[in-house]
Amino acid sequence: MAKGTRCMAVLLFLGVAARAVSTVTDGLLPNGNFEERPGKSQLNGTIVTGRYSIPRWEISGFVEYIGSGQKQGEMMLPVPEGACAVRLGNDATIRQKISVTRRTEYSITFSAARTCAQAEKLNVSVIYDSGLLPIQTVYTTSGWDSYAWAFRAKHTVVWLTIHNPGAEEDPACGPLIDSVAIKTLNRPRHTKSNMLRNGDFEEGPYVFPGSTWGVLVPPMAEDDFSPLPGWMIMSDTKVVKYVDAPHHRVPQGARAVELVAGRECALLQEVATVPGRSYRMTFYVGDAADGCVASMVVQAYAARASQQVQYESQGVGGFKRGQLDFVAVGNLTRVVLQSMNHHMKPDGTLCGPVVDDVSLVSVRRRSARRLSNGL
Repeated sequence: MAKGTRCMAVLLFLGVAARAVSTVTDGLLPNGNFEERPGKSQLNGTIVTGRYSIPRWEISGFVEYIGSGQKQGEMMLPVPEGACAVRLGNDATIRQKISVTRRTEYSITFSAARTCAQAEKLNVSVIYDSGLLPIQTVYTTSGWDSYAWAFRAKHTVVWLTIHNPGAEEDPACGPLIDSVAIKTLNRPRHTKSNMLRNGDFEEGPYVFPGSTWGVLVPPMAEDDFSPLPGWMIMSDTKVVKYVDAPHHRVPQGARAVELVAGRECALLQEVATVPGRSYRMTFYVGDAADGCVASMVVQAYAARASQQVQYESQGVGGFKRGQLDFVAVGNLTRVVLQSMNHHMKPDGTLCGPVVDDVSLVSVRRRSARRLSNGL
């Protein structure tokens, strides 16, 4: 497992500025992968010299333009997508102004990697909506991870700002940034057949085509907007991983969540209930067919009830159905899913059980007892 002491913070600044506004659709921002290059006269070696040298972006501070395979000393600087990325040195910023729809929720997905600094921090900012994205663990062997963060637009223009507040002795030891994308989030509603919103996880952050490592969804305060509508991720520093069917084994549909942080992170949703009424939660537990061989245990909690579901993973895909019956004790009930153990793939990266198709229904007490007994 690759570890570091870095912490990455993500904020968003909403506002109006003088530069041209990019009209965006779901996917990469204009030049979001930095493949449109600065002119040779706007580079001093790798250092970008002009404020508007990188097409579609505005920069300030020590910003470098990095090509795939470029070296820093003996260290190779990989690029996850395409041929180029940017590196943000001390107090460096890149930003882009985009047009959005008021009162609409959006998710930003971006890729980042640590280079030679050991305590890097990154601010991705938008005013009015802000959140902290602490990142202390690398989840891929390449060192690149993709992260998601969500906001609700209060204006029709958003300044998306990515800033490195670091002050390293070597200004060229900042983080690499690549593949910045946006996605409009819908707000799934509960239905008669499922009291949970987005129980199948089909609504979530943008996943880059061809990306095999999924998207990390960070912990968030209860009043934050979630890249996984309906769900909260509760932890101090750890994340869950959003995975897709083209690159992982998913029990149902096209998306699921991999619990990669053990007991240090919980996936939960709060739902309206009637005290004294009986409820049943069902869900799939499986593996993502990513080589994670382990005896996995997912624990489900609701009201005063809990249930462990054990799944023996061979790392090649598969799943089983879990169930939790409980009696509500309040008008609001939190349903929680949590992996009970840490797991690691042979390459040293963290992995865990996949959960999917989480459903909650109200049941008559007699029916609940009969179903529990298999009648």
